[in-house]
Amino acid sequence: MGGKVKRFMYVNRKAPYGTIYALEALEVVLIAAAFDQDVSLVFVDDGVYQLKKGQNTKGIDVKNFSPTYRALEGYDIEKLYVERESLEARGLTEEDLLVPVEVLSSEELRELMEQQDVVLSF
Repeated sequence: MGGKVKRFMYVNRKAPYGTIYALEALEVVLIAAAFDQDVSLVFVDDGVYQLKKGQNTKGIDVKNFSPTYRALEGYDIEKLYVERESLEARGLTEEDLLVPVEVLSSEELRELMEQQDVVLSF
């Protein structure tokens, strides 16, 4: 595939269930990676819950899609960032998450966003 590789950043701000944002973001990320773009994911606000270990969706009768995050590495999506302040505000630590991430401050994330060609927020 030719052409310039663009840097796409997907910012996940919503909890994993109750809206379609999290699942839609995940699908869009996989599509972008299939086209050999430079993809990164950011989890802020309630979006950090998308990566929380031990999700059980039986009580709300929806599919638990959290195991998909473990498959991202197979699509060469290895840049996952979580905002430190969002984790702390929700009483979570990096050990509570189901995939390896880089925890950054909001200021560090802002700087990283400025380096992207495209930033999409879900």
